[in-house]
Amino acid sequence: MQQRHKLTVLVSALALAGAAVATPAAAADTLGGPGHGGGHGYPPSAAQKFSKKVTERAVFRHLQELQRIADRNDGNRAALTSGYEASARYVEKTLRKAGYTTTRDPFTFDLEVEDAATLTVAGGPTYTVDQMTFAVNTPVGGITAPTASPLDTFGCTAEQWAGVPATGTIAVISRGGCNFSVKAQLAQAAGAVGVVVYNNLPDTLLIGTLGENSGVTIPAAGATLEDGQALAATPGVTVTLDTRVHTETRESFNVIAQTKAGRQDNVVFLGAHLDGVEDGPGINDNGTGSATLLETAVQLGRDKKIPNAVRFAWWGAEELGLIGSTAYVEDLAAQRGELDKIATYLNFDMVGSPNYVIGVYDADQSTYPAPVPVPPGSPETEEVFTDYFDSIGQPWVDTPFSGRSDYQAFILNGIPASGLFTGADDVKTEEEVALFGGTAGITMDPNYHSPGDDISNVNREALRIMTGAIAYATYSLALDTSAVNGVESPTKPRPGHGHGPGKGRSGVGTYGHQEGWDRAS
Repeated sequence: MQQRHKLTVLVSALALAGAAVATPAAAADTLGGPGHGGGHGYPPSAAQKFSKKVTERAVFRHLQELQRIADRNDGNRAALTSGYEASARYVEKTLRKAGYTTTRDPFTFDLEVEDAATLTVAGGPTYTVDQMTFAVNTPVGGITAPTASPLDTFGCTAEQWAGVPATGTIAVISRGGCNFSVKAQLAQAAGAVGVVVYNNLPDTLLIGTLGENSGVTIPAAGATLEDGQALAATPGVTVTLDTRVHTETRESFNVIAQTKAGRQDNVVFLGAHLDGVEDGPGINDNGTGSATLLETAVQLGRDKKIPNAVRFAWWGAEELGLIGSTAYVEDLAAQRGELDKIATYLNFDMVGSPNYVIGVYDADQSTYPAPVPVPPGSPETEEVFTDYFDSIGQPWVDTPFSGRSDYQAFILNGIPASGLFTGADDVKTEEEVALFGGTAGITMDPNYHSPGDDISNVNREALRIMTGAIAYATYSLALDTSAVNGVESPTKPRPGHGHGPGKGRSGVGTYGHQEGWDRAS
């Protein structure tokens, strides 16, 4: 999933709720229960048979190749690196063997290049920090001042700064309780000349954003839990905060391919970001989504009779702020009628987390009100996934329909969307352990955005479950999108089939487990 700190052209930060646990309805005896056939009107066996062709073993072989690519390219596959280029070549080569014509879709963007990111204790250690997105630079050489902290560590109200001698200090504050921008605003109002917010998870540098037009005019940075606690334990110690970036124009690309079969004016669109972060191989995030998409494309390319074309995208520079997908959709929007050709968009970002949940984007807002537009047809797209899981007796959870991955540009342009997710830095609950196994009290991916996100970081059972769901949903919609957008397939069987009424989640229990927008990523 994306991190937001290395770029100037950013989408606005979104206030988020958490995911929730949902228990499935009674499982149907076969895939495609009453009112929800495989392909919403086609025999249930059609999408079911296709889902068995897209195997977890084949997907894992693609992941092994992505790991080899990272190993040969400084340990990562990040945008603008040789590892990303090699990843794209592997995807393109595999697709061409499967009969596709591939296209590189270029885009340019402004990248913030880091010049300094340190906090040095006078006569003591130097800590690595990260300048928050939209924060101002320090002067060259940094700012030097004593430290101060609010009364309750979070600094989320003016009362928590009352009586604290903060004027002329660098505020040291714990993550939690409110947005980063609120913490910085209150510290600034108390007289601080800089802000350092430290993480609430161990061994993880806080990557944050103030958001546009926050009103914060003092430098702001993130630190690790350990470094922040060391600073907070010695109030008044003199430190130098040096955080500076400059902007350069860069170019990257998406990889696009589309089936030759199927009508070209009612396209089912699937996407996953191909880039990872600089700190590791990016195998769960997001090799898993990319590899599953790739094997789905390989198997679908052999089908010459699907009614609707399927387009696949491997997005570039997602980790730098959803840049590739945003540029692509903006280009389509500038071409008359191109967006109208897209029936729905399916997004796959992290589908093999080691301490996983089986998450579906909550497009129908049955658990979480969405902080972004939810285009008509999105709940019906979600329903393809949830019907599949219900029909095989697989528990699943709602995760917020938040726009925090590559589907954002699609929904902002009125295109229906949903997707799957197995968890990132969210802490797993006891209720979720009861449904999926794993360990409560730790994150769903303890190696999220770290060097440990390698081939050993993938839970193959999660990958198997999600691979089946992705393949099933792809083929189901390739056969028929009428429940989503009202477009009837020319060979759709009638009558007595088709999409029945809604999900009917009576008795579904929910348990919140994610943070709000005080999250990195």
